[in-house]
Amino acid sequence: MPITIRWGIVVASVLIILALPVPEGITTESWRLLAIFTGTIVGSIVRPVPAAAVVFLGIAAIAITKTLPAREALAGYSDPLVWLVLCAFFMSRGVLKTGLGRRIAYLFIRAIGKNSLGLSYALTSTDALLAGFLPSNSARCGGVIFPIARSLAEAYDSTPGPTARRLGAFLLVTVYQSDVIACAMFLTGQASNVIIAKLAMESAKVELSYATWLLGSIVPGVLSLAFVPWLLFKIFPPEVKHTPNAAVIAHDELSKMGPMQHAERIMLVIFVLVAGLWMTGRWHGIDYAVVALGGACLLFLSGVLSWDDIISEKGGWDIFLWYGGVVKMAEAVARSGLPEKFAQASAGLTTGMSWGIALAILMFIYFYAHYGFASITAHITAMFVPFVAVLIAAGAPPMLAAVMLAYYANLSASLTNYGTTTAPIYFGAGYVTQKEWWKLGLIVSVATILIWSTAGLAWWKLLGWW
Repeated sequence: MPITIRWGIVVASVLIILALPVPEGITTESWRLLAIFTGTIVGSIVRPVPAAAVVFLGIAAIAITKTLPAREALAGYSDPLVWLVLCAFFMSRGVLKTGLGRRIAYLFIRAIGKNSLGLSYALTSTDALLAGFLPSNSARCGGVIFPIARSLAEAYDSTPGPTARRLGAFLLVTVYQSDVIACAMFLTGQASNVIIAKLAMESAKVELSYATWLLGSIVPGVLSLAFVPWLLFKIFPPEVKHTPNAAVIAHDELSKMGPMQHAERIMLVIFVLVAGLWMTGRWHGIDYAVVALGGACLLFLSGVLSWDDIISEKGGWDIFLWYGGVVKMAEAVARSGLPEKFAQASAGLTTGMSWGIALAILMFIYFYAHYGFASITAHITAMFVPFVAVLIAAGAPPMLAAVMLAYYANLSASLTNYGTTTAPIYFGAGYVTQKEWWKLGLIVSVATILIWSTAGLAWWKLLGWW
């Protein structure tokens, strides 16, 4: 799509909102904020410029038009959650630089990688373990897991084309579909989960801490990680079922790496320390962002990361610019009264329904709306606040509504080859056609919805969340 058309779509979305009459009880500034916010979300989808640049322009527009005072418009960059994500990206760089992520993957492969299904579990277990610490799914699943998965496929003469189904197609699809589950399981599963936590507090007064998020996801998440690779093995089986050479390859790679080096041991200690402090936050009261900041400082002071490593972490600083702006805009929209107006206007959709039926219908719409989004972030910034408002208005318990929207936003990325940042990496390898990718994504989506809507609901009932 030409860039002029992309910009035209963005500008049109803003002008359409501005042309509509301002609802009673909503200030002109709040309506203008909605227009700019809508333009920012649309721009993040059609991308006439990179997403972070779109947000940068949106924040500038808010300040220039005096929709918000300049100090308030820029306040998102002082939010602790934004700094948590930035520092966690620095720690992701440490895991990649030291080779700790590769070592963990090869240890899993050596232990359970003697057949193709076990090999898929080894790779997905590595990704899930790293997700408890690294919020960049592109770094852990794209930077750590993808090269290993592809090299293993090629070791069995499986390359894009006629030999794709020997092993590579199964491995890459399974790792990606499991990565989506890992994204849903942890507050640090992928970077925009911290925005979800922020929106849940602002719009539903629900606190989704690291421990609370993991507590709610652990049962349906583990069941999904166990079931999805097996399901794909049955409906999309590789031709090569036994992979004893994979364990040999892993053993050889570990031998080449040798014993853990000093920097790698430091990285492991900091990994365990930070993850442990995040999980026990309610006991010691140290803010998550402070823990992440401390971890990044330890990596720098110990020499694992240089200052050049920190300032050249392009992905982290890009995310910092993006989230600092989006967090502030979403927070301002949540306080403007617009979500409540939306809930009132939408109340007719669920009139006469029990809140359980309303929840099922709206969650189905929310999940499959991801076909229209190129990222989890765009999905939740556009839909989380209005949907949680409608669900609560329909009578759904706020905690249940918030966690289902949080988890489903991540799980819905399974649907397409552009669902989240790792999708283009795995699809772009060329092992799977788009038709196959979408078909398998739809089947997996049905499986995960059933697991999270049955075992998940039962678990959340036991937790007293509804």
